[in-house]
Parts: sequence; structure tokens; C-alpha cells
Amino acid sequence: TFPNDVLKPQNAAYICQRYSNSYHFATLYDRAMRIPVYSAYKYQPGSVQRPDTWSFVEPQLISNNNLKEMEREWVLIGNQNITIDQINASQAVLEDYEKAIFWDRGSLSPSGHHDGRGSKTATFTLTNTVPQDINLYTDQWYKYESEIMSKYSKDCTTTYVITGAVPGNSYISDNRVNIPSHIWSAACCLNGTEPMKAWGIIFENTNSDANTTHLGELEEKLSTRYSRGNVNLFDSACPRQRISRP
Repeated sequence: TFPNDVLKPQNAAYICQRYSNSYHFATLYDRAMRIPVYSAYKYQPGSVQRPDTWSFVEPQLISNNNLKEMEREWVLIGNQNITIDQINASQAVLEDYEKAIFWDRGSLSPSGHHDGRGSKTATFTLTNTVPQDINLYTDQWYKYESEIMSKYSKDCTTTYVITGAVPGNSYISDNRVNIPSHIWSAACCLNGTEPMKAWGIIFENTNSDANTTHLGELEEKLSTRYSRGNVNLFDSACPRQRISRP
């Protein structure tokens, strides 16, 4: 199940991220902030090398077209008669990030958590991207994505992940793209069909430290940040008050 509507912004778009005729993960996107609220996916790391980092945009956010698959800006402009103004009206474009010196393009659903070239490539859509502190991106967040996730999911049959961003008060690109104040991630691990353990983590969008915690604590922190009610990220069967079931 997806998170409840507490995280949902007013100008939201649900995107099934489609690339090369296949769906790879799901994103709740904030058209006004031009960043994703969260991306949800299965944790399936594999040995396939990271592909070239193309940056895609989402035609489904552009009015008056029937395109259902992410595409590069120049293809839409050259082949579909879509203008850059139509594209950037409700989503970020590559130009927004090119002059953001202190911010990296952080993927909420990262390529390293997917197996297969198509799934990895799909993560490089800008609707899966937030401005992430460049030091956090290469230090603590990288450690969480690569080391801690691998450790915690080692005994899991299936691991479901939701990674999100809390909107902040600052922007890049002349107030076009919001800089999140916090970036968070949660996972629910199944042994067969039984939820066995769950965990979460939340970082300030600086090069900050954070400790992995139980799912319930992360949900409480997000509930406080959003102040719209209680956040529920996963089904109630996922353990809340400790990482592993007793």
C-alpha cells in the first residue's frame, strides 16, 4: 500500500515511472514545488553497471499530449513539437540544476537499488530528483543507500522502500525548484509474505548525521514536520515500535 494522504500536496501528480515500455517504480510529484514528495520501489540491487546519466522529463505533466513514457527534453522539443515552456511549467528541467553549484541531483529511487539497465536508467528522470546537499549526497546518504540498506535487508525475501523529501523554505533556479529541508527513507522487509522488520531514517539536507530508527519514530517525525495529521507510510502489518519483530 502507498502512504496515506497526509503527505499529498495540493498540486499533486501520481506517476508510474515508465521507461522502455516497462514500469519501474512510482512517484508522488509536487507540481508547484517541482520536486517529488516520495518515490516507492522494491529494493532489488544488481550487478549491472550504472548507465549513462541521462536526465528525463515527464510528458504526463504536460497538457495536451498522449505520451506515457519519460523522455529527454530535446526529443520532446524536436520530435513532438513541445516547447521548453510547456515542459518546465510544472516540473524541473535540466537547466534548473546546471547552475546549482552546492546541490547535487539526488535520486529518491536510486539506480543502485535496481537491477537491470532499464530500471537503473529510469531512476534518472527529474521527477525522481531533488536538490540534495552535495556533501550529504556523497557522504552519509551514500553510506545509507549502499551499506546500511544492504545490511538491514540481508535476510529479507522482499524489501519495499519509500524515500521522500520534506519541502523547505529555499529554492534553486530563481525560485523554481524547492530545496528540501529533510530527506528521509523507510523500508518494510518481508520474509515470504510476512512483514518481518521495518526501519527508517531522516536527514537534514546538509551533511548531517542520522541514526537508523524504527518506522514508528520516522512517521512521528514526519507527522510533526507536515502538521496535517498522522503519517502512515506502510501497511499496519509492518512493525512500528522496533526494527525487528520480537
